[in-house]
Amino acid sequence: MAKILFVMTGADHWTLADGTKHPTGFWAEEAVAPYEAFKAAGHEIVVATPGGVVPTVDRGSLAPEFNGGQEGADRVAATLASITELGQPIALKDVRLDDYAAVFYPGGHGPMEDLAVDPVSGRLLVDALASGRPLAVVCHAPAAMLAATKEDGTNAFAGYKVTAFTNAEEAQAGLADKARWLLETRLVEAGIDVQVGEPWAPHVVVDRNLLTGQNPSSAAPLAAELVKKLA
Repeated sequence: MAKILFVMTGADHWTLADGTKHPTGFWAEEAVAPYEAFKAAGHEIVVATPGGVVPTVDRGSLAPEFNGGQEGADRVAATLASITELGQPIALKDVRLDDYAAVFYPGGHGPMEDLAVDPVSGRLLVDALASGRPLAVVCHAPAAMLAATKEDGTNAFAGYKVTAFTNAEEAQAGLADKARWLLETRLVEAGIDVQVGEPWAPHVVVDRNLLTGQNPSSAAPLAAELVKKLA
């Protein structure tokens, strides 16, 4: 059994271009599907957040339309409520990378608010990438890569092939015009090779020990790839 570190946003909002605070947090499916996959494979999970705050679920991610209907929504909500690790996070600053076999970052718009500018998370990503241990990041969580700068000022992920929530998906979600910045654009500007799949369809990219998923529907296949890496 391996121990997997879940690095999650501590934000409950995303500040838009006009200064308004859009309620958000982590996206339910992106935590639930991997959690279930990792637990089924016999792994242990530890949640870490900035400051050790209990992560907030994006209430929108619990809606029936994002979970295949009311039955799916009820199942996801029930699973979330049963994940005791979510209520007992450790602080990111207290993480010892050597304690973990893999690192996983769920998405939601929350990482755009805090992890994108969090130097502790950035250092953890730099170290995890260099360590060779599996590192999986999904949807908006690649925003955290923007804080992963090396001593020479370059981005640790520059030259890596990744996928992430795309500009097209943000536009279709109705938030592109309201955002201060767009994730795909920022990643490209950092020298990262963003591989864009069809909007909303599962899309996973693996480059060395880095595994990335484009959107919520990519969370389960991304988790399956990580389980394979740990086998």
